[in-house]
Amino acid sequence: MKTKLFSVLTLVFLLMIQVSFAQSASESPKITKGMIKVGIYYPNGEGKTFNMDYYASKHMSLAKSLLGNSLKAIAIDKGLASGVPNAPVPYLAIGYLYFDSIASFQKAMNGEVSAKLNADIPNYTNSQPIVQISEVLQ
Repeated sequence: MKTKLFSVLTLVFLLMIQVSFAQSASESPKITKGMIKVGIYYPNGEGKTFNMDYYASKHMSLAKSLLGNSLKAIAIDKGLASGVPNAPVPYLAIGYLYFDSIASFQKAMNGEVSAKLNADIPNYTNSQPIVQISEVLQ
């Protein structure tokens, strides 16, 4: 039973592996407990497209310039597979923005900044992003 469970968990893990385009360790400060992680999930679906090159090089550069020093780290995942064999990937990409606190995120993501970032979305995808704000626990 343990071997079968281990095999299933290993398979699920391997199927869920994603390519990470995180900043290099020398550029990225340590992500620590208590930080705020803003996850931007881009759902897959019929006819959905995503330009990873534009997102990684231009959109995230725009985010860095607009959010300034309040933005502590960025990471990007490219979806490769789902946890179900032969099923499509649930998300085309996931972007992560890290902040010291909710207050610093809210201050940085004012109406003008939010509007500029949202206006850039059609330049790289036709998928409507889903945002989740989380606290880093580990």
